[in-house]
Amino acid sequence: MRLRVEISTAAAEIPWDCVLKPGRAVCYGLLARGAPKLGRLLHEKGWGPHGMVPFGFSGPVFPGAPRRRGVYAAGGRGVLELGSPLPDVVMGWSSALAGRELIDWGGVALRVHGVALAGPPDAAGPRSRFRALTPVVMKGSGRDEAGIRTTRQAWVLPGEPEYPVYLENNLRRKAETLGLEPDVTLEHITWIGPKRSFAIGDGKKPGAPVEAELSGSLEVLAAIRDWGLGQANSAGFGWVLA
Repeated sequence: MRLRVEISTAAAEIPWDCVLKPGRAVCYGLLARGAPKLGRLLHEKGWGPHGMVPFGFSGPVFPGAPRRRGVYAAGGRGVLELGSPLPDVVMGWSSALAGRELIDWGGVALRVHGVALAGPPDAAGPRSRFRALTPVVMKGSGRDEAGIRTTRQAWVLPGEPEYPVYLENNLRRKAETLGLEPDVTLEHITWIGPKRSFAIGDGKKPGAPVEAELSGSLEVLAAIRDWGLGQANSAGFGWVLA
């Protein structure tokens, strides 16, 4: 399920370090009001056998804002999307947003004009393409060509040899987290966007948006669409366009 939050702001830009970074706190803050027990469980233990956190968000998007090189443009009307394959998470957010006028997005005031549940895409099927709006981040093995581990922070990018295997494994772990059969296959990566690093916590995570063709059960694909591709979805990475 997804929530579509209609927003506006008087700010002309959002600092790059605040494009995604505030979102995790905003999501947990809403859960603290709308579904406090569930919010505490996700924050402290995660969900399912792998302890993953099954939600994601788009970051604020302002389609009509004038584009400027090197700036994340804001201004006027926009949208913020929140999603989770757990309906109780989405309903908790919806309850917390009812009657709310403002969201503090890392010091940028977002005025709330409306909140609505977003329906599933019309063309959902057992083989679908998922295009990420935000960078997809993935960790690899950290091993060199001789098989020796050289680092534990081995971020891998699309086009690198380990990337498809680790991305597919991530998708299957998500299915297992939700108690579903891990019936999902990465068929192809059909598009790779520009590499970008976003600030999260004390550091930055590098990645790139991708479009991936996946096959699997309708239930698993729907869950992935509302959760996201790759890792760190609860930090705003790998958000899939509906």
